[in-house]
Amino acid sequence: MIKNKFEIKDKILELRSNNKKIVFTNGCFDILHLGHTTYLKESKNLGDFLVVAINSDKSVRHLKGPGRPINSQLLRSKNLLNLEFVDAVTIFEEKTPKKLIKYLLPDILTKGGDYKTKDIIGSRTIQQNGGEIVILPHLKGYSTTNIINNKGKSLTEERGNG
Repeated sequence: MIKNKFEIKDKILELRSNNKKIVFTNGCFDILHLGHTTYLKESKNLGDFLVVAINSDKSVRHLKGPGRPINSQLLRSKNLLNLEFVDAVTIFEEKTPKKLIKYLLPDILTKGGDYKTKDIIGSRTIQQNGGEIVILPHLKGYSTTNIINNKGKSLTEERGNG
């Protein structure tokens, strides 16, 4: 279910009372691909409840430029919720999820790729509140930008590996 931050906060408080771990990640998730699903499944495996925050359409346009997103925030949310390991999706309007992370205070914040903890939005807030930052490996050859630039093919498909 697509939830607002207040509904998610209520759910987090309920889960915490039962000693459950909350995992949070965020992104545009414009064209859902194997890199995303692998990363999200690994995120869920770190805890009991996975919250995925996605950039609103306006926020994606600001970050990625005109012509993006390819898929609306509603469709991106529904695609994510079709994954059995995603428990809740919320949409944020700001450029970053900094305020949302500060409000929700998940136990674990995950990001994929080549991030350094100090560069992850919200990492300081999470660490100051006893939480953990986990950087998950990037699955090479899969990115929405690559798919768009290669007219729908992932890099591994182009190489004959897909």
